[in-house]
Amino acid sequence: MENLRVEEAIEQLLMYTKAVQEAETVSLLSANGRILAEDMKAERDNPPFDRAPVDGYACKAEDLAGALPEKPVALKVIREVDAGEYFDGTVQHGEAVRIMTGAAIPAGCNCCVRQENTDYGEDTVQIYKSMEQWEDYCFQGEDFKKGTVLLKKGTKLSFIEIGILASMGVAEVPVIRRARVAVLTTGDEVMKPGEELKPGKIYDCNQSLLAARLIDFGAELTRIDKIPDNPQDMAEAVREAAEVSDLIITTGAVSVGKKDIMHEVVRILGAQRIFWRLEMKPGMPTLFSVYEGTPMLSLSGNPFGAAVSVDLLIRPMLQKLTQDDTLRPVRKKCTLTNDFGKSVGGRRYVRAVTDGETVTIPTKIHSNGILSTMAGCNCLIEMQKGKTGSHAGEEAEVLLL
Repeated sequence: MENLRVEEAIEQLLMYTKAVQEAETVSLLSANGRILAEDMKAERDNPPFDRAPVDGYACKAEDLAGALPEKPVALKVIREVDAGEYFDGTVQHGEAVRIMTGAAIPAGCNCCVRQENTDYGEDTVQIYKSMEQWEDYCFQGEDFKKGTVLLKKGTKLSFIEIGILASMGVAEVPVIRRARVAVLTTGDEVMKPGEELKPGKIYDCNQSLLAARLIDFGAELTRIDKIPDNPQDMAEAVREAAEVSDLIITTGAVSVGKKDIMHEVVRILGAQRIFWRLEMKPGMPTLFSVYEGTPMLSLSGNPFGAAVSVDLLIRPMLQKLTQDDTLRPVRKKCTLTNDFGKSVGGRRYVRAVTDGETVTIPTKIHSNGILSTMAGCNCLIEMQKGKTGSHAGEEAEVLLL
C-alpha cells in the first residue's frame, strides 16, 4: 500500500501491534508510572483500629453532659497513649485517657476531646465542652475495609496510587512489563554527540530525540545504535533487535536515493511490507513492515519529521503495547493568533504553541530539517490537504504534545 492517509496508516500500525500481556513484580517505588497487572484487594482494614483524629482526651461522651467553661467536668486521667502505642485496658465512667493524634482509642471510649477544650491536666483533667457519642472519633476501616478492591487492573499508578498501595502494606506490585523498543539510525554522514565533528558530517539528533520521547512514553529501550549504510548490516541489526523487542524504530534511508537502504533491508529479511509513503508533511516517506511478528516503523531522517512521527504514529502503538490510556493522543480546537502563508499540498503538521484556548505559529524557519525552532513548542497544528494558508482568528485543529 502507498500514499495512505494518516488515519489509514494508524489503523495498519495498530493492526500489527500486539498488547504486552506479560506481568512482572517490582518494588513499590519502582511501580510509579506503571500499569497495574491485576486488581489490588485490601487484606486488612485501614486504619486497623479505632483512631484518635486529635490531640486531647479519649473518654465517654455521657460523662461530659452539661460541661461548660464556667462549669467544667473533671475526669481522672488513667493513662497516656501516644501514636504507635496501645492500651488494652477499658476506660470506665469518670475516667479519661490522654491521647495523641493517630493513637489507638482504648475500649470504653466513644469520643475524643480536643486538648484546647481542657486545662491539659495530667492526673485530673478539667473539660470545658460537652461531646456527642463518636464525635472526633475515627473508626477502624474508615479509609477502607478488608476485602475491598481498591485499584483495578489496568490502572496507571501515580503518586496517589503508590500511597494507597503503601497504606495497604504492599511492598511489591504486579505490573505490565514495559514495552521493549529498539531505535536504529542510519546515515554514514551522522556522528554521535560528543565526537569531534569531521568535515561533511553532522551530529545525529534523531536517535536521542526518539529515545527520549520513548522513555517519556514508558518504553524500555532494548538497543540504541547507529548502523552503517549497508543493507546487510542493517538487516542483521534488525534480526538481533527483533529477538528482544516489541517494536523496532529506524530513521533515514526510506526514500529512493542510492543510500536509501531500508527497502532492500525489508527484502533481505523477507519481512512483510505493509505500506510506504503517507499523505503527510513532514514524514511522507514512512515505511512500515513486519519481521517475524515484530513491527518495524522506518521514519524519514529529517529531524522534524521524526519529531512529528513519534507522537503521531508511534504514540498510538505504544498506547496499545502498554495498555496505557494516558498515552491516547489529545486533540482540541484552538483559535489561531497569527497568519501562516504556506499552502498545503498534502496534510501538513506545523509546530506551534498553545495556551489551551489560542495557538500561535512561531514566525521562524519551518523546514523539515530544522529542529531548533521547535524549542518551546507544545503542540502541532494539523492542516488539511488543499488549504491555501491560515489566518488569525481561524479555528485550528491542535495535537497536544
